[in-house]
Amino acid sequence: MSISRTTTNKGRRRFMQGAAAVAGLALAPGYVMRPRTAKAALAMDTVHTDAAKAAKELAAGRAVTLKILQPSGSLGNVKPVADKWTEETGITVEYIEVPLGEINQKMLLEAVAKTGAFDISLPATFGIPDLVESGILVNLDQFATKYQPEGFEDDSLYSTGDYYKGSLYGYQTDGDTYVMFYLKDWLENAEENKAFSDKNGYALKVPDTWQELDAMMAHFHRPDKGMFGGALYRTQYFIAWEWWVRFHAKGFYPFDNDLNPQINNEAGVKALEELVAASQYLYPGARTNGLFENFEAYGQGDKFCNIGWGGTQKYLNSDKSKVKGKLAFGNTPGGQVGDKVLKTPYFNWGWNYVVSSVSRDPEIAYLFTLYATSPAMSTIAVRDPGGYFDPFRGAHYKDPEIIKTYSPEFLAAHEASMRDSIPDLYLKGQGEYFDVLRVALQEVDIGNKKPKEALDEVAEAWNRLTRRMGKRSQLVQWTFLKSIYPEGVRDILA
Repeated sequence: MSISRTTTNKGRRRFMQGAAAVAGLALAPGYVMRPRTAKAALAMDTVHTDAAKAAKELAAGRAVTLKILQPSGSLGNVKPVADKWTEETGITVEYIEVPLGEINQKMLLEAVAKTGAFDISLPATFGIPDLVESGILVNLDQFATKYQPEGFEDDSLYSTGDYYKGSLYGYQTDGDTYVMFYLKDWLENAEENKAFSDKNGYALKVPDTWQELDAMMAHFHRPDKGMFGGALYRTQYFIAWEWWVRFHAKGFYPFDNDLNPQINNEAGVKALEELVAASQYLYPGARTNGLFENFEAYGQGDKFCNIGWGGTQKYLNSDKSKVKGKLAFGNTPGGQVGDKVLKTPYFNWGWNYVVSSVSRDPEIAYLFTLYATSPAMSTIAVRDPGGYFDPFRGAHYKDPEIIKTYSPEFLAAHEASMRDSIPDLYLKGQGEYFDVLRVALQEVDIGNKKPKEALDEVAEAWNRLTRRMGKRSQLVQWTFLKSIYPEGVRDILA
């Protein structure tokens, strides 16, 4: 096994613990622990210019073009950086845009066709395990050992999804952690505060737990007066993400140490019952509105809370929104586990720079990904107010243009969430595991099934999926993934 990550002491401990956990499973030949050769790497403060110089030397005497496969809507994030790359290297860049929901599938098809259609791609982070197993991704350990500078990931707030079974396969370029939104004037209204605290025994504030949030949504839900408790998602695709946070906040991993599902235990059932109970306090469009319709609906200013990402805030902080400058923010609520409040913010999307295994110039392609995710270049990418990339490096939160786009208050909550986010289910077949869960949760939410019955069926389906995907291989990745959950969360989860 190869570990090429150089991180803060805390991060280093997490990844070395993960490495040890994976090594303990007697991996197949080829997984050899190799120390990183830091002295051969580039310098941190000049990484972008040094990466460009190295690429220019590799391309000397040739006309090299890099083809980037990217989700439509992200050109404003990618092109400004690529233009600077071309200026510095002479290496041109072509863009292939596909609908954001299709990019991972396009890559899986390329794993079979091997046409060399692209050199670099920007898949959704949760799909990296499937892409690795398909053979379409280059293992970047060798290049990171050669080029990645000491401290490159110290400033990158979420790198968990870059790794699969201990090896590096990409660089995160988008901070898609969940953040909560609240109407500030509703929270701070003296009459509302008194009425709520008289009934519940605590004041209105940004809630610490889901129990507190649910009570606040119930308090503010007055449809006859045009007031609604929340705008949380109840469409099939999105519903699983809220349950995932609610479940983790009960104090459990989704699987035990032997990859047996725990989602249908008492905590899982309770989390689903509470989610369904909260649905009665949502606005009428919760079960039908998609992503952008949700932005617009919450921007009307008649719903107490919402859940979303940086993209949500870009809309809400624009002149299209009636709530601009009128919001409070926080991490997703946690849960009371023993005498502690367990917070489990959640990273559930994100775009990741990866290199195609059929690229003719994989080393040059890697150098572009290093260049693009460097502090200087990634700041340029994140500045685009209409693009998909949200802050993911500490430096981004200090940039005046980025601050203007998002607001200081939002960025404070976002940065805190990024630093402690739990990961998505980074296993092969992630989409299949989650699709089964999504269907079951929605069936319960609309009253077609009971929570325990539905989750038992999901657990059975997950066991079948695990056997089909190969339990031994899945267990290797699950052991690694579980070991690199945020340290404070790992200390509590069972």
